Amino acid sequence: MSFQDSDALESQPTTWRRSDDPQYADDPEFQRYTTELSDKLFSLTGNIGRLSNQVALLGTRRETDRVRERVQDLLSETGDGFKEIGEGLKKVQAWHDLGPAQKFTQSKLNREFKASLTEFQAVQRSALDKQRASQTAAKAALDTDPTSPTATSQSQQQQQLQEQAPRLANQDEVDFQESLIIERESEIRNIEQSVGELNELFRDVAHMVHEQGTSLDVISENVTNTRDDTQNADQQLRTAARHQRSARGKACCLLIILALILTIAILAIVLG
Repeated sequence: MSFQDSDALESQPTTWRRSDDPQYADDPEFQRYTTELSDKLFSLTGNIGRLSNQVALLGTRRETDRVRERVQDLLSETGDGFKEIGEGLKKVQAWHDLGPAQKFTQSKLNREFKASLTEFQAVQRSALDKQRASQTAAKAALDTDPTSPTATSQSQQQQQLQEQAPRLANQDEVDFQESLIIERESEIRNIEQSVGELNELFRDVAHMVHEQGTSLDVISENVTNTRDDTQNADQQLRTAARHQRSARGKACCLLIILALILTIAILAIVLG
C-alpha cells in the first residue's frame, strides 16, 4: 500500500452515501463513537509529552516530592485512559455492517492507538528504571549508615549511646531512607502492574491490526481501481469535449457557406 493510496483513503469521508447498497449506508453512531475515541487518544498523546518531561527530572537535583507525585498521577491517568480506549476499540472491532471507509477508520484508529501505546510504554519503562535506581541508592545509603542495624557492631552501639544527640540526628536520616524505600517499592509495584496490563492490551490491538491488514489491502486496491477508472473517465470526457468543440466549429463553417450560397442565389434571381 503506497503513501498516495493511504492519502487517498484518508481523504475519503468516514461514511459514504449510497442508498442502493446497505454496506455504504451512513452510521452516525459509528462516526460519533470513533471521533470520541480519536479525541481521547489525542488527549493521551499530550499526557505522554508532559509525563516524559517529568520523568526526565527523576534522579536529578530537580527531583522533588511534587515531581514524583505528578509522575505517578500521569502514569495512572494515562494508563487508565489507554485501557478505556482499548475497550472502545474492541467495541469498534465488533461493529457490524461497516462500509470500506468505516473499515479504514477502524484500522486507522487501531494503528494510531498502537503507536501511542508504544510511546507510553517506553516512558513507563524509563520511569520504572529510575524508580528502581532510586530504591537501590536508598538501600545502599541505609546499609552504609553508621546507625543502621546491619552496619552497627555492639561497641559502636555503646559509643552511640554516649553521643545521643548526633545519633538521633542520624536516626532521622535512617527513618527517611526507610520511608523512601517503602514509597519506592509501592510506586514500582504500581508501575509494574500497569506495564503488565498494558502489555496484554498491546498484544490484543496488535492482533486486531494484523487481522485488518488483508481488509485494508482490499480497500486500498478498490481505491486504486476507482482512482484509475476516474482518471480514465476524465480523460475520455476531455476527448469527447474536444470532439464536440471541433464538430461545432465545422457545423458553423458549413452554415456560413450555405448562407453565402443561399445569399448569392437569391441575389442572382433578383438581379436576373
